[in-house]
Amino acid sequence: MGEWDLLGRLLDKVQSHSTVIGKVWLTVLFVFRILVLNTATEKVWGDEQSDFICNTQQPGCENVCYDMAFPISHVRFWVLQIIAVATPKLLYLGHVLHVLHVEKKAKERMKKQAELDEQACMFLRKAYKVPTFTKGNGRISIRGRLLRSYVLHLVGKIVLEAAFIVGQYLLYGFTLETRYVCSRSPCPHKVDCFLSRPTEKSVFIWFMLVAAVVSLFLSLVELFYLFVKAVKECMARRQDYTVTPVTPPLSERRAYKSRDAVIQNCVNLELELQGRKLGLGGGTAPVNEVAKNVSPENNRIGQIFI
Repeated sequence: MGEWDLLGRLLDKVQSHSTVIGKVWLTVLFVFRILVLNTATEKVWGDEQSDFICNTQQPGCENVCYDMAFPISHVRFWVLQIIAVATPKLLYLGHVLHVLHVEKKAKERMKKQAELDEQACMFLRKAYKVPTFTKGNGRISIRGRLLRSYVLHLVGKIVLEAAFIVGQYLLYGFTLETRYVCSRSPCPHKVDCFLSRPTEKSVFIWFMLVAAVVSLFLSLVELFYLFVKAVKECMARRQDYTVTPVTPPLSERRAYKSRDAVIQNCVNLELELQGRKLGLGGGTAPVNEVAKNVSPENNRIGQIFI
């Protein structure tokens, strides 16, 4: 599996940034598709063209019939399918690495500023969104823009997987017949061509088809799982919100009026006491004259009760 090592290492990095269902999808890709394709399928299709025999001696007829029967080899088709389906996963990995790089730079910037000025560090914490995607164990939290990127890569995988399944059906069907009838120039008439080991090849075709369908199903389940998770988080955030009515109810308005009355009584009592201290005759002096002699500090009584 030397030619698959690079792809395997890249996808192994994605595994730590995926959901549980995404890890199962990667296992299916490695074990049931790449491993089977590399160890067994290529040997089964090794005699695909050499043992494709047609009952004619017309030069070029056999090659033309083989091209009609197999526009592209099954093995090469499956290799192309695996690479295409893995591409959205690799693009998602690139986005994750970019986000982690940005967060690392923000942490370094705040750390350097903290060494210079503590107040500037507090300002940076408010000005910059401090890394929120990285957890304490080093893994990332799939939310926000990472969640959108993850959903987009799932949609891409689903579309590509379905397109290759339909394409395989249109190119070859899902089984191979023992005899293939060819009528194409330069063949002078209808020519019967015979495939080598069609039953064994049909078994592997169905095996790879089932693996593709399972991968497609896992991608759909993962997309549904993320949708349900996002809805639950949204509902949880909405429950934390407290909605205050614009117009208070009647009971609260009465409470406001009674509180204003208490504040007013306290002010009147303070004015009366202040007038007695100034010798203005307990209660006979006009309120305006007493109010002139009240210190500004005593005018703050009303604010204490508010």
